[in-house]
Amino acid sequence: MKNIGVILASGTGSRFGAKMPKQFIKLAGKPIIQYTLEAFQKASCIDEIIVVTGDSYTDFVSGIVNDNKINKVTKIISGGKERYESSWSAIQCIDQEECNIIFHDAVRPFVSQRIINDCVEALNEWNAVDVVVDPTDTIVKVKGSTIMSIPDRRFLGRGQTPQAFKKSVITEAYNRFLAEPNRVASDDCGIVLKYLPTEPVYIVKGEESNFKITHQQDIYLADNIIRDGVLAQVENDREKIEQCMSDKVIVIFGGSSGIGQSILVKAKEFGANVYSFSRVNGCDISQKEDINKALEKVLELENRIDCVINTVGVLIKKPISFMTDEDIINNCNVNYVGAINVARQSYEHLKSSQGMLVNFTSSSFTRGRANYSLYSSSKAAIVNFTQALADEWQSSNIKVNCINPERTDTPMRRKSFGIEPPESLLTAEQVADTTLSLIASNYTGQIISVRK
Repeated sequence: MKNIGVILASGTGSRFGAKMPKQFIKLAGKPIIQYTLEAFQKASCIDEIIVVTGDSYTDFVSGIVNDNKINKVTKIISGGKERYESSWSAIQCIDQEECNIIFHDAVRPFVSQRIINDCVEALNEWNAVDVVVDPTDTIVKVKGSTIMSIPDRRFLGRGQTPQAFKKSVITEAYNRFLAEPNRVASDDCGIVLKYLPTEPVYIVKGEESNFKITHQQDIYLADNIIRDGVLAQVENDREKIEQCMSDKVIVIFGGSSGIGQSILVKAKEFGANVYSFSRVNGCDISQKEDINKALEKVLELENRIDCVINTVGVLIKKPISFMTDEDIINNCNVNYVGAINVARQSYEHLKSSQGMLVNFTSSSFTRGRANYSLYSSSKAAIVNFTQALADEWQSSNIKVNCINPERTDTPMRRKSFGIEPPESLLTAEQVADTTLSLIASNYTGQIISVRK
């Protein structure tokens, strides 16, 4: 039986308080709805996607679908003022006499593959399915400004989406609902419960990350989820990596030791043509001329550059009051200005190849760290720089991403922190594996965390 995902994107975002509906606000360079569409595109159990949106945004959605090759989308239709009007529009436009319909809010961009799959799987046995998480707060029933009662939390849950149904069941529920002169509905499961009271609604376990972006503060939470790499988990698919790497031309700045060297070795094993530049062989990324010479040398040999990786970094561990002017200039020039230089000088090459730029940050970017304030602050700048470039360069078909490794056993770390228990650190090889997996993906604007 065909499984059709319906993405509900007609909301005006009145509670959100922005001029544009919240589903079209950008997170890390991509509209929120794009994350949602990509989740359903990726789900192997979903055969087709219908998007329901406002009249004035159908072309905008069409652009997102076309630009990102979301080929499961077969229809983009106009919805109504109320949620139920949008759901009903989708039901009516489905030609199949019977199928599974999986409704999902466009503003729940972090729905997992597990949740989507569990909803579809449940429809093999049940006719109606909801996604529910446990309540974290005490729920109270109120009247005016006083509490009437406090229900037993053991019997309460918080509803999410997707909500999934057999088409015949949800159609019958809507026919009865729409016959009511004074109809009120919060969601599709509510309509089934009220108008088909003998039809049980099965519960699929939800996830806290599958939250609905409703208020401005939700954007900050969503942005942190993306920055921490929770959304974009790259798959270490050796066959896919090998296919991608074969004959790919990769330039690594900082490939003489540590993570950069591990990337070089592994990429070559997969058949890539890899070139490494660092101060060891006369390339200082704080100097644009050095970068240009390196890139032109590769271009002369290979006639193209598919990927540029910048792993160069310097960590000076001392209080800023003890730093010399030379320390400060070196730190800023290498860690931030150098990254800017690499990006600028790589732009035309990556535009030509429709390639990828990979930057490196550090887990210290999330909070300024005493005794290496310039390092942690520059790594925070790299995250924002990556997200901004991904947005700027999207029209040039250049993908820009960032790797965020936890503490990793590298010569730079050993020099600054001494000998640490090896079981507490990532290896450079583990970070290299994730980097190659990222290069083999279609991600852009993502901060991919690598954890022990």
